Amino acid sequence: MSKLTHIDEQGRARMVDVSDKEVTAREAVAEGFVSMAPATLALATSGAAKKGDVRAVAEIAGVMAAKKTSELIPLCHPLAISKVEVAIEPAEGGMAVTARVKTTGQTGVEMEALTAVSVACLTIYDMLKAADKAMTIEAVRLISKTGGKSGDWRREIA
Repeated sequence: MSKLTHIDEQGRARMVDVSDKEVTAREAVAEGFVSMAPATLALATSGAAKKGDVRAVAEIAGVMAAKKTSELIPLCHPLAISKVEVAIEPAEGGMAVTARVKTTGQTGVEMEALTAVSVACLTIYDMLKAADKAMTIEAVRLISKTGGKSGDWRREIA
């Protein structure tokens, strides 16, 4: 395992100094899933949920969360995000959430993509919890990232 970048030589937490890093185009894609009963999925996609349009509200919540990531994760850099796209689609057994985040800068947007997915999933849960408290949020994970010193990375899907 490589040295953790957020820990200094004395073992203290620190924000990484990115001032010497090259400015590059960066993108990250993350996904998650909210598992729910078939009746709950039908309610979510019908537009008849008491709190409103589940997909639209959760997609907006995901975009807003990506923009606030540095306020939620203590050592994240505030970034000038150029694009956030959150898509929620009905799928077998629930709702699939995907977030794509872009910037041009000195550090990546993986945390912003993961935060967008996490908050979108939490919003789906919040909007539907009156109908199904047994929903679960699953498989929140990074799918790919591009740009930066470490280069491109893509999750191997078996």
